[in-house]
Formats: sequence, C-alpha cells, structure tokens
Amino acid sequence: MVQSVASADDLALLSLAPVRAMLDEVASSVRVSADGSVEVVDEETLRREGIDRLVRAAVFADDEDVRDSARWTIGEVGRRLGVAPASIHELYMARGRGEVGGFTVPAINVRAMSFDTGRALFAAARELSAGAIILEIARSEIGYTDQRPAEYVAVMTASAIKVGWSGPLFVQGDHFQLNAKKYRADPDAEMRAVKDIIREGLHAGFYNIDVDTSTLVDLSKEGLDAQQELNYRLSAELTAYIRHYQPAGVTVSVGGEIGEVGTENSTPEELRAYMDGYNRELQRIASREGTAVDGLAKISVQSGTTHGGTVLPDGTIADVAIDFETLRTLSQISRDEYGLSGAVQHGASTLPSSAFGNFPDMETAEIHLATNFQNIVYDHPRFPAELRERMYEHCRQNFPDERKPTDTEQQFIYKARKKALGAFKRELWEMPETHRAAIRTTLQEQFDFLFRQLRVNGTLETVRGIVPLPEVRHAGPGALRMKAAEDDWDLSD
Repeated sequence: MVQSVASADDLALLSLAPVRAMLDEVASSVRVSADGSVEVVDEETLRREGIDRLVRAAVFADDEDVRDSARWTIGEVGRRLGVAPASIHELYMARGRGEVGGFTVPAINVRAMSFDTGRALFAAARELSAGAIILEIARSEIGYTDQRPAEYVAVMTASAIKVGWSGPLFVQGDHFQLNAKKYRADPDAEMRAVKDIIREGLHAGFYNIDVDTSTLVDLSKEGLDAQQELNYRLSAELTAYIRHYQPAGVTVSVGGEIGEVGTENSTPEELRAYMDGYNRELQRIASREGTAVDGLAKISVQSGTTHGGTVLPDGTIADVAIDFETLRTLSQISRDEYGLSGAVQHGASTLPSSAFGNFPDMETAEIHLATNFQNIVYDHPRFPAELRERMYEHCRQNFPDERKPTDTEQQFIYKARKKALGAFKRELWEMPETHRAAIRTTLQEQFDFLFRQLRVNGTLETVRGIVPLPEVRHAGPGALRMKAAEDDWDLSD
C-alpha cells in the first residue's frame, strides 16, 4: 500500500480552511480583501450579528489561527469605525498644565461577562458622550479571569462596535506589579516577568500602564528617600523599558504608586520623596541612553480604601472613612510641582454612592473601579443560582488558602469568588440572553450613575480634540494573510 504524504503547501491550505469558514460566516458584514485590507460591508449587519461571531471566535476558537485572525479583524474593523487603542497621556499632560479639569477618569476593571459588561459600559458612554474612560485589567486578573491582553483588547473593541460608540480606546495594564516575596527570592526573574507582560500588553494595545513597585517600599529604613528608593528606582527602570518598546507615534501613559493600597495614608513628603527620586533616576537613564525619557502622567496614593473593600462577617462591606483632603492635597502637589494630571484613587468601587461626586471636587485625576461590577453580576436576581453555587464550590475546592481561620463562609466566598471567573468564562458567556440582558441593564444603570458623578459625561469631544487615534497597524496573522492571497482556492481536490 502506498501512503500519500501531504506537502507543506497542502498542510498550509488545510490549516486555512477554518479561517476561511470564520470569515465566510461574517462576509455579509465584513470582507477581507486579497491585499489584506478590511471592508465594513454593512454596519447594521455587523452590529446585529457579525461582531458577535467575530468576538466569540476571538475568545473561544480552538484553532489558534482562527482566534488570532478574528482578533486582528476586530481591530481593523474598529479602526474603520473610529475605535482604536490610544494613550491618555496627552489628555493627562493637558490636565497637568491646567488646560482641562473638573472630572475624574474612571478606570474600570472588566472581570466578569466581559463582552456583556463592555456593551453596558459603552452603551452608557454613548448616551452620555463620555470619552474620558479607561478599561483596565491587572496582572493578577489576567490570570484568574483567563483574559490575555490581546483577547481583552479585542473584546473591549468589539463591545464598543456592538453598541455604536467610537473614540480613542484607553486600555490599561493595571497594577503591573512586582510581587515582593518573589522579588526578594529572585529579583531578575520577577523583573523579567513584569517586563514580559508589559511587552505583551504593548503589542496588544495597552497604551496605558500602571507600574506598581510600591510593594517594595521599606518603612523600616531611616528616612523617606531610603524607604522609597527601591520603589522609585525600579519605577524609572520600567518606565524606560516601556518607552523603548512603545509603538512609534505613541507616548504610553505611565502611572507610578507611592504606597500600597490598604496601608497608611500617603503624605506630601512621601510623594515628593518618590517623585524627586524617580526624576533623578529617569534623568540618569536618559543621560546613559543619550535621549530624553518621558516620565509619569499620574501618581497613585493611599487615602483610606482597600481593594474590594473590607468584608464583614455577614458578607457586607464596612463603611470607609476616605480622606478626601489627602486626595486634594496630593493632586495639587503632583500638578503644581511635577506637571502630572493628579492623584489616583484605587479600591473605590465599593464606596457609598454619595462619595463619588467628591472625586471631581478634589480634582482627583483617576479612580479605579472593579469589585462592585463583579458583585452586580454575581448577586443579580437573574444570575442562575445553580451556576453561582457551582462557581462557589469551585472556590471551596480549589482556593482553600483564601480562607483565613477567622473567616466566615460569607467572607471567604466574597474574597475568593473572583477566582472562579476564568474557569467559568464560557458558561457566563453562554447564559440565556434574557438573563444577560437583565444584567446588562443593571450594569448600564451603574455606569450611567458613575459617569455622571465623576463628570465624564460630555468629555468625548474634548478627548477627540486632544488625543489622536494612533496609526499603529499590525500585519494580519499568517493564516489570514495566506487566506487573502488564496481567494479562489479549491480544496475539493
């Protein structure tokens, strides 16, 4: 018996069949030409069904070529419709110069039901003409939500396309953080891990990155400069790394942090010690490299909050005595003395509703909002009780270390349930539309409230006037490029 051996060309063509099938499914709304250009054939059809098919393939396709091709196509479609990753740096520098202000930018961590949450967010933004909005994901969240940067950017772009919002898309790497324990064990390996996620994020469109080396602040040392030294030195090193790899024509917005969230409130003296040391280090690096290095756009401080809030034994969240005067003072110092946009508040989503209107009054540059949107999803009356219990049991079985000896069941579940989101990502995506629509409605109401309280409604034209869409293009994935060149193939032979 003679066995036939497939040639490399034959195998390449066979591998393209799934890509062609995926593109054929959306051909009534999007077409990829032989030269690799993308045409939006019918916007209405795209929003009704085409983008749903593309984003599902971008997240769940088993075939890597299909997944990468879907992500690339979403990005190209977004560009044609005015949605593309951008840096908020120029808006923040304008704020540092006193040219804009009076609003606080919400930086929103999308963890659960990402496409549905993104749709709710951009629907609210569209209705309010809001543009000063950041979508972000932390280094830790990338792992437990199972959302690598390229997937995250594709889903956020698809969400905006779905609801008809357009503008600069500010996607941020939140808490690209050095783990203190791992750094002490092997500094080079931990720095390399953070640099690797920075490179991956930049390639995907994370043009806003919060460098967090505040975990290395050592309060046992004598004097503020010594306490902050490792923090500001490594912040400067990572900033220079970002500048080296950022795309041409893009100045990535970089944030630093002077004190780990959940510890003592920050002081003006700490801010100055960090910023003065950081600027010295950046100047030293610039002198060594023979070129100027742009610095920070903002500075994260501690004013009394904790990530996720403080959970009481019954599972409710304790009231927080946030120090708004700290935010006011540190924001003013950061602008007046260092030209930054202002201070950044972390751990804000679980604050009382009455607190949010204070942030623009204090001229807080940015606040980070995460846990409450996850809470809305989990605790929604239309969230399937059976699915929720399976997710909680997953936490009991897989994350017992999250339970402290003094924790009640409610405290444990509240802290641990975020870690079930990645394992159940597909089931959350595939919940019945009636359930998902009800959750989207509640989320949109919350986003609408927050955008109004933070006064980012009506900021879209300001953002468009200051922040251009960067001309950053990636060649299509190999399979997509081959598909475009083989328009008339016939695999029947």
